[in-house]
Amino acid sequence: MSNINLIKNSTPLCIWQSKSFLGEGVTWSSNLNSILFVDIKKKKILIFNNRTKRKKVIKVDKEIGFIFHIKKNIFIMGLKSEIRIVDLKKKNILNSIKIETEKPNNRINDGKIDPSGRLWFGTMDNFEIKKTGSLYCLDNNLNLHKVDQNYFITNGPSFINKNNFYHTDSRKRVIYKIKINKRLKIIKKKIFIKFNKEDGSPDGMTTDIKNNLWVCHYRGSRISVYNKKGRKIHNIYLPAKNITNCTFGGFKNNELYITTALKGMKVNDMNEFPQSGSLFKIKTNIKGKKIINFITKKRID
Repeated sequence: MSNINLIKNSTPLCIWQSKSFLGEGVTWSSNLNSILFVDIKKKKILIFNNRTKRKKVIKVDKEIGFIFHIKKNIFIMGLKSEIRIVDLKKKNILNSIKIETEKPNNRINDGKIDPSGRLWFGTMDNFEIKKTGSLYCLDNNLNLHKVDQNYFITNGPSFINKNNFYHTDSRKRVIYKIKINKRLKIIKKKIFIKFNKEDGSPDGMTTDIKNNLWVCHYRGSRISVYNKKGRKIHNIYLPAKNITNCTFGGFKNNELYITTALKGMKVNDMNEFPQSGSLFKIKTNIKGKKIINFITKKRID
């Protein structure tokens, strides 16, 4: 029996017209009852409290790809060429790990926390021309591992379990399915989905409890949902052109929060998609996988 009509969603609701030039890195924090996301190019952290609807913006000193909660006021973030652990309340830097300092034109892009509480993130050429990007894992002991390389624009990953995940090269319009061993070495990698030019580019993504993959279309105005066999089973169209990232959250973990971007848009695009650069929310009839905080065995406070 086909499950093409089993996923249902509400009409996309704009909850913050943040005018993000490059909104990204969206994540849910149940501890804070908040959505956190970033504007990479404007060097901003944006926090939306789901209960109070309060909005908070924090400026940082470098381009920022993501931010994840650790505990209390302590967060881990990916800045241009640095993983930084900070106390946002005290504005203290608790730890700093330099990334690819030998590649000054590279920057950190997207990242996710895996089911073991490890941080995974990718780097990319900031000019989006050279294939100098890599995929890294920062383990629970704060040891850095290079897992894959030769990417133009890294995005994701999104996890099936701790050993299997999806990862994207947006410029190639390819989503890979990757399997790793306990030593974080790739033992299997294959193309899972290949976008056509008219689809735009695959960008950020997330998985639900049934291991369906929810993929954002940059320049494609939608999110597509694929089952574990790679068959498209659902589309969600949004009133924005560049859909950049998504995550499940909310009290029941059945709300999808979505970032978008103004980058590269022209006057005609803005007339057609006036809510571009906003944060959106959609209610669904399926739950996302539980969001894990970054877990470290090292003392950081």
